[in-house]
Amino acid sequence: MSGKITNYFKRTPSLLRKADSVHKPDSSNKKMKMNDENEMNSLNSPSPKRQRMSSGDLASPEQVRAENNKVRAELLKLSKELAVCHDGIGPTWFKALQPEFSKPYFRQLSEFVTTERGRATVFPTREEVWSWTTRTPIHDVRVVILGQDPYHGPGQAHGLCFSVKPGVRSPPSLLNMYKELATDIEGFTKPDHGHLTGWADQGVLLLNAVLTVTSAKANSHKDRGWEKLTDAVIKWISDNCDGVVFLLWGAYAQKKGAYVDKSRHHILHSTHPSPLSAHRGFLGCKHFSKCNELLEQAGKVPIDWKRLPR
Repeated sequence: MSGKITNYFKRTPSLLRKADSVHKPDSSNKKMKMNDENEMNSLNSPSPKRQRMSSGDLASPEQVRAENNKVRAELLKLSKELAVCHDGIGPTWFKALQPEFSKPYFRQLSEFVTTERGRATVFPTREEVWSWTTRTPIHDVRVVILGQDPYHGPGQAHGLCFSVKPGVRSPPSLLNMYKELATDIEGFTKPDHGHLTGWADQGVLLLNAVLTVTSAKANSHKDRGWEKLTDAVIKWISDNCDGVVFLLWGAYAQKKGAYVDKSRHHILHSTHPSPLSAHRGFLGCKHFSKCNELLEQAGKVPIDWKRLPR
């Protein structure tokens, strides 16, 4: 059984031009700051939408630097006010989602997660919670893959759904994804790890609906507020990008499709790659090649699914 395609294609100009550089995280705070600067530059890359002032004049280098400094200062202030946040949040994502951070639900969420971190182990780390915002600017998202909540075992979760840290055994759902890729994408061979940063760096948003979890307690942070934030992420992408391919695997992810404008984006449905359901629709769905076909139809560069760390 192959996945069902909701293929509504509308080629309209993007509201925001693609950013010029990719922001990648690093375990070193120093390198993290350097990458923040890279994305700050992409935030202000030559674009009428982002470079012109309200008067219509192009922004000067001094104005660009002032805007960069403003965003940095706002991020630092936010991370001090709300412990669930981190000053390493990708700047383009911060600007897009900034209204959410001041809402009551988000402040309550921050208090909950902070309390949990004080009494138990919470995954991923405070910094890694936001790693999905650091791999590529928000305007460059081409594909969205949705998960439910982070892995709850030691060393697994690092902020990208379905992905685990280097040296950690690939979970069963990811192994089924590799199995499907091997039959769908010519030349794909299963890597000996489950670190999916190579996809994220190409504009594949690997987003969990819930961004934290208490050790050994799956879904322990469900219905605490993360879902509202990730709903806002999907809606922003739907409203401000064009021709994004959403891979919605399983009933939970498919509910999130309600926030996607199907007149300007594509949705591929299938069962979840979990061993409990993969044989009922995921295996054989060919979503990875179908995704690339849709991107190429839109004049976009396809995803190199083989590009994973070695």
